[in-house]
Amino acid sequence: MRGTMGLRGLLCVCLASLLTLQAMPAQGSPARSPEGGKKRLALHTAVDGVVIQSLKVNCKVTSRFSHCVITSQVVNNADEAKEVAFDVEIPRRAFISDFAITAGENAFLGNIKDKVTAWKQYRKAAISGENAGLVRASGRTMEQFAIQVTIGPRSKATFRLTYEEVLRRKLMQYDIVIKVKPKQLVQHFEIDVDIFEPRGISKLDAQASFLPKERAAQLIKKSFSGKEGHVLFRPTVGQQQSCPTCSTTLLNGDFKVTYDVNRDKACDLLVADNHFAHFFAPQNLTKLNKNVVFVTDISFSMEGQKVKQTKEALLKILGDLRPGDYFDLVLFGSAVQSWRGSLVQASAANLDAARNFVQHFSLAGSTNLNGGLLQGIEILNKAQGSLPELSNHASILIMLTDGEPTEGVTDHTQILKNVRDAIRGKFPLYNLGFGHDVDLKFLEVMSLENNGRVQRIYEDHDATQQLQEGQEFKTTCLVDEEEMKKLLRERGHMLENHVERLWAYLTIQELLAKMKLEGAEKANVSAEALKMSLAYQFVTPLTSMTVRGMADQDGLEPLIDKALEDSLPLEMVGPRKTFVLLASQPSPTRPSSGVQQLPNQVTGVDTDPHFLIHVPQKEDTLCFNINEEPGVVLSLVQDPDTGFSVNGQLIGNEASGPGKHEGTYFGRLGIANPATGFQLEVTPQNITLNPGSGGSIFSWRDQASLRQNEVVVTINRKRNLVVSVEDGGTFEVVLHRVWKGSAICQDFLGFYVLDSHRMSARTHGLLGQFFHPFDYKVFDLHPGSDPTKTDATMVVKKRRLTVTRGLQKDYSKDPRHGAEVTCWFIHNNGDGLIDGVHTDYIVPDIF
Repeated sequence: MRGTMGLRGLLCVCLASLLTLQAMPAQGSPARSPEGGKKRLALHTAVDGVVIQSLKVNCKVTSRFSHCVITSQVVNNADEAKEVAFDVEIPRRAFISDFAITAGENAFLGNIKDKVTAWKQYRKAAISGENAGLVRASGRTMEQFAIQVTIGPRSKATFRLTYEEVLRRKLMQYDIVIKVKPKQLVQHFEIDVDIFEPRGISKLDAQASFLPKERAAQLIKKSFSGKEGHVLFRPTVGQQQSCPTCSTTLLNGDFKVTYDVNRDKACDLLVADNHFAHFFAPQNLTKLNKNVVFVTDISFSMEGQKVKQTKEALLKILGDLRPGDYFDLVLFGSAVQSWRGSLVQASAANLDAARNFVQHFSLAGSTNLNGGLLQGIEILNKAQGSLPELSNHASILIMLTDGEPTEGVTDHTQILKNVRDAIRGKFPLYNLGFGHDVDLKFLEVMSLENNGRVQRIYEDHDATQQLQEGQEFKTTCLVDEEEMKKLLRERGHMLENHVERLWAYLTIQELLAKMKLEGAEKANVSAEALKMSLAYQFVTPLTSMTVRGMADQDGLEPLIDKALEDSLPLEMVGPRKTFVLLASQPSPTRPSSGVQQLPNQVTGVDTDPHFLIHVPQKEDTLCFNINEEPGVVLSLVQDPDTGFSVNGQLIGNEASGPGKHEGTYFGRLGIANPATGFQLEVTPQNITLNPGSGGSIFSWRDQASLRQNEVVVTINRKRNLVVSVEDGGTFEVVLHRVWKGSAICQDFLGFYVLDSHRMSARTHGLLGQFFHPFDYKVFDLHPGSDPTKTDATMVVKKRRLTVTRGLQKDYSKDPRHGAEVTCWFIHNNGDGLIDGVHTDYIVPDIF
């Protein structure tokens, strides 16, 4: 577009001009001091009329499970549309779980589905050689997510990306690395990391590669005590400047948070709602004596960097052995030789001799991998059978190779069988694969079949550091029910759903690893991994996320995939496509069919009061009515972890005839967030902020946006209002006005849930109890008492119900006419579907 200068958002995170690498002040404007006023601040933080209003990274870590949200808001002050890109780097082991773009009143939301379904729409693009995915590898440990969109004049756009991962311990600590590269000044920049570790935090530090130590100590706030730690980096615009009179930023590099946990216990048990996650710290292996045989490839294919790294790795592992351990080394080229031929104790003298042996062995011949492994297995088997004092030791076989047999038995299938038959499940086999050409799948299958795992060692100079990765193993601890309850009580602010998602993450990773197997087992684990990826809404190698309501020049929606290990960076697959937010450019003759101002299907309550429960896992909706008297107040949402609540009071409508039910509707809603002192009372006449303390009163004729701490309220004149709570949910209140001929004699309200995935797993209420996944089955469809409707049997929450297929209306998008929604209707005030009975949800008042 002529005259358009785009912005690139890289967090890394950066939002920076596509045509210039830094924000420049308006021509002729004077340099600003750090204490300059707001007017000059706007000049210096804008690029071609576009301002980065805010850029925030919020990470919450609980028991090494990290939940990070990257949010960036840009404002286009220009009189023409601009291209803006959101470009971030995230850890490769992380799973994306949410992505959304908000432009004006329109929300463009990600939807995770199985990869086969998602890619059907891209078949044409794939045939033409293009790649529609937005995620690419960007190095060994990171991957790049980038999307470029066009936003309208005098408008703003907000990007929000959520990803989750289990942190891995390396070099005796856990690292959270955030790549920071704004390339221009940001009005509100923030990195906020909150850590909760049930074991207790033993150390916590934070560093920024772009700040001198003295400056970092001033700008980075960090603290920890007991189980909680916190890091905050919130530089002002002046503090971001590369010099006092510069309009360029010094934020360019890595922001790194490091910490470790107390390790006085061998096991760390996490439990919630029958989901368990266990961590076993490698440091505690000192209490468990080991028998270890190292089987090492010394064929000529290991020449150069590979053998150098192999020796580094062997020396590192030998250094970790304890006096109570026993070990031996086996070398294989064309021939097979062992260092001692039997296990010897890891005494200081034996370790010195072994190190000398490792440092001086040389390469010879081809690759007799089968012979080397069988020799190592034989040494361990003999020790277990002939040396009673070693029978209680943990035996481990470790092979170091580039993975391609060329001597002796070379058939992969036969080698796998030979190894299985020799080990017979008695000890694990761990494989370290060296080089970019290593046959990793062969080594991985071998490890999986023998209760071990594989690790790739890349051909750079940090083999020792790479060995630190992946050394946190799962194990099983025995605990009784009382200990479980104690652990849960101690976990203060940790959400139970957090533990469940941690368990799901670990389970999916384990299933994905097993997919290297062949045959029926591969199909079974693949199906289970897909099922869990969809249930917990993770973007994994089996799922993709599409974003509705936006399209590129070919009419294709964005597609978010998990980056393949060998995928090229985005810059190397051709020019980026630009996606148009369809809602921002409607047709002059008809509305755009792609506009997604709200989610397609929502959970909510409206009219007399009909409750709609959207179940995304089933792509279905459940519904029920609540019949109560006018004046009754019902609990709709209640989060005990934060105190957030939504309550609604019923108003009456005259019965339409003798013996008919008197209709009731919501005429008053109370929304409260006690953590920030926020209260909002909504009626069909007024919207009152903090009514108990004489707060501001707005009418439905107002168009306004209000913010109080973490809560944003947007009033859309005569239509609806939206309440958005940071780290909480997003909710809509719909205004229903009585019109001539209406069957209802007074105005009333509808209430809808637009986003609830960040709400606690303990959230309850008539709507809140359905915010997180639940299961049900419907079968035995048959004609009901009304021949025009279908009845069926539903099994839900261990109860068997008779339900009826019917229609209700969703007024979230069209308050006057609504949209028909097909649903399974649960009779008798939702009995059997809701927890308890409906009278349990009656509360004294809206606050």
